[in-house]
Amino acid sequence: MNILFVCSRNQWRSPTAEAIFKDHALYVARSAGTSDKARVKISLKLLEWADQVFVMEKRHKEILLSRFDMEKKIIVLNIPDEYQYMDSDLVKMIKDSVGPWLK
Repeated sequence: MNILFVCSRNQWRSPTAEAIFKDHALYVARSAGTSDKARVKISLKLLEWADQVFVMEKRHKEILLSRFDMEKKIIVLNIPDEYQYMDSDLVKMIKDSVGPWLK
């Protein structure tokens, strides 16, 4: 299963989520950002690749729906932009939020 994580700048939250699931036996993870300044910018190609899309905040979902014509379910994780890359609290929040959706 291909999973895509989206935040604003693809700097802290979504790359952390990608790293958590990087070597998972059942999932291939990628990440992207909605901002023009994102390290990896969200694209239709990435969205089509993904079987499941997770966004960090509701506004990310709104941006995706306004920019792309898509019918894929987007899951909002409600993780605020308050953490650095691989912060232990962020890792726990991501695992706790994503886990139920991937079982």
